[in-house]
Amino acid sequence: MSLYLGCPAWGEKGWIGRFLPADTRQKDLLFAYSRRLNTVEGNTTFYALPTAEQVTRWRDATPPGFRFCLKFPQIISHRKRLIDCAAETGAFIDRLRTLGDRCGPAFLQLPPTFGRTQLGRLETYLAQLPSDLRFVVEPRHPDFFDGGPGERALDELLRDRGLARGVFDTTALFALPAAYSPDVAAAQERKPRFATRATRTAGFAFVRFVGQPTIADNLPWIEAWAERIGAWLAAGDDVFFFTHLPDDTDAPDLARLIHARVGERFALPSFGGSEPPPALQPTLF
Repeated sequence: MSLYLGCPAWGEKGWIGRFLPADTRQKDLLFAYSRRLNTVEGNTTFYALPTAEQVTRWRDATPPGFRFCLKFPQIISHRKRLIDCAAETGAFIDRLRTLGDRCGPAFLQLPPTFGRTQLGRLETYLAQLPSDLRFVVEPRHPDFFDGGPGERALDELLRDRGLARGVFDTTALFALPAAYSPDVAAAQERKPRFATRATRTAGFAFVRFVGQPTIADNLPWIEAWAERIGAWLAAGDDVFFFTHLPDDTDAPDLARLIHARVGERFALPSFGGSEPPPALQPTLF
């Protein structure tokens, strides 16, 4: 069982001098980030597939125990909508394998218009994925959040294949009025608004949490997640937890908060530091 904490990216310049050392150079952002957190979302792969050489450089810049969680390219999920995309999928899988032991679960974000009637297409596509890698499916359609037959069918499909249902929790974000700030209004325009699901369909959990700008105001939601994380870790499962904010400058502080609250339930290595962090492998007190 391991706790993996991360942010949506590793290259925020605003972290330099705060979360990252003041002398961190642009080309060393990943190196410095990976010595403080042990996973990262690879959202850039949604927009463009990196070369194998780029992925090799990412792998070599990070310590053992670090995990990249790359997002399926949009040409697969949103443009071709899982049809006739064997070549694109093969290229993406090749990049995952290039990461070697730094490869974490890759996540497939479904389009917001991809609903219950298209589950057969999803099943066909998932059957083509290799069984030795870990995958996550993140739904965005109301059919999968109403407790009805579509949601049950999706969960059953993922459970049968050992894939995780991706959780994207925006409840804290939408607890604020849009007038709170321009960043909040913009984030609410971009993000989905559904009831939070903590459904488990695999032997690991994958959660993306979008918080409020003032870190301490997230505590009620973080306490609830810390309870869930503690239970999942106690069951022997890996947990991947990513912290988002309307402005991600303070996202590492939100990760620090979840680390502290989970640390009240399990003994964890210290947060951050200059040495490569081990996978956050908790032990019961």
